[in-house]
Amino acid sequence: MELQAVLMAAGGGSRMMDLTYNTPKPMLPVGNKPLLWYPLNLLERVGFEEVIVITTREVQKMMSADPKMKLDVKMKLDVVCIQEDADMGTADALRHIQQKIKTDILVVSCDLITDAALHEVVDLFRAHNATLAMLMSKAHEFTETVPGQKGKKKTAEQRDFVGVDESGKRLLFMANEADLEEGLSIRKSIMRKHRMHIKTGLVDAHLYCLKKSVVDFLTDNKSISSIRGELVPYLVRKQFSKTTDGQKTKDDAEDQNQKKKDGSVNLELHISSRDEHLLQLARERSCWNDHRGDMSEAYHGGKLRCYVHIMDQGLCYRVNTLAAYIEANRLAPKLFEEPAVHPSAVIAERCLIGSDSIIGASCQVADKTSVKRSTIGNSTTVKEKVKVTNSIVMHGVTIEEGCNIQSSVICSNAVIGRGADLKYCLVGNGQRIEPEAERTNEVIVGTDQLMEI
Repeated sequence: MELQAVLMAAGGGSRMMDLTYNTPKPMLPVGNKPLLWYPLNLLERVGFEEVIVITTREVQKMMSADPKMKLDVKMKLDVVCIQEDADMGTADALRHIQQKIKTDILVVSCDLITDAALHEVVDLFRAHNATLAMLMSKAHEFTETVPGQKGKKKTAEQRDFVGVDESGKRLLFMANEADLEEGLSIRKSIMRKHRMHIKTGLVDAHLYCLKKSVVDFLTDNKSISSIRGELVPYLVRKQFSKTTDGQKTKDDAEDQNQKKKDGSVNLELHISSRDEHLLQLARERSCWNDHRGDMSEAYHGGKLRCYVHIMDQGLCYRVNTLAAYIEANRLAPKLFEEPAVHPSAVIAERCLIGSDSIIGASCQVADKTSVKRSTIGNSTTVKEKVKVTNSIVMHGVTIEEGCNIQSSVICSNAVIGRGADLKYCLVGNGQRIEPEAERTNEVIVGTDQLMEI
């Protein structure tokens, strides 16, 4: 593979702390596979033989012990550990591995589950000799009721405004609603060169192709901490800035008001390659152009170019909230043809397992039990006369006889007492629910991990 793959797997999952308190986000079970397994499988399927995994020591230990990771992942994993308490963003993480980067890179987040054709992004990157190519998808409206949130008003997500050219591929503008206090302002330098279409309702998949020179640029500009929050908007803006010898155009001055941090950034991002002179010669002698409407040269002479592939159909989820986690457990298993019931599971004859359910390795499911539209994790024991509907049960859980569990998430090593009735609940890692308890729309976690969800 001509690109080096980098997997970001050190995030703490701050938007789903009730799940990640005892289990790091990369190792959360989705369809009884670690979340981390999905992007690794995606990279392996398209031909990558090696990937740099940036993670924590805790995740590294869990990866080495997980049977799915041992058996299924054939790629060489170059694991780079960072301190768990380090306040390190994704751009900081790239800076940390700069010595390992020998060519252009493909960066993927560990919480991405998608059936996207990666070549769509890579082809854009290569065809246009782009500085950045990224993947976006249409935003999803999650229909499942989130445990503990039934009846509560949903917090409105702040929208991204994404500007693309007529082809829908060239990324011209990007801004978040939170940064637009004074309204949407578009540079004249963009409007002079392109007809721009503004799109909303898109989600950044956190999959990026980046030039090696961008990583080198980051090593000299330590003020940029986040790829998504700072680097990508910066690169998109810089496409239309003409900065020479420290002189800034009027558009650059406008940038100062929008992003004061640019003042501490070395504004000279040198984008070049070994074949730059040949590429320039090819453009000069070719009748091909990337735009219509004027006689300007291809790309209007700009060397810094950003592109986006927007998925219209298919599966593309970032598992970074509880709602997304629940939806991913419903849909992710459909990506792979595997037996719904693991061969090592012990299933009693007189029990009902729906075709839309998954039973993990070493599970025990007793008589007169019903499991519908649910995932049952590895080494979980489900005793007699239990009903599990529309729920996620993680690993090592014990459900005593006569329980009814509906639309709930039961985290690993929890014990559900005999005859308990749980509806729309989240039960934290290792929690015990007393016998005959009736709980509805609750988050049941230890006092040391309480948080608002």
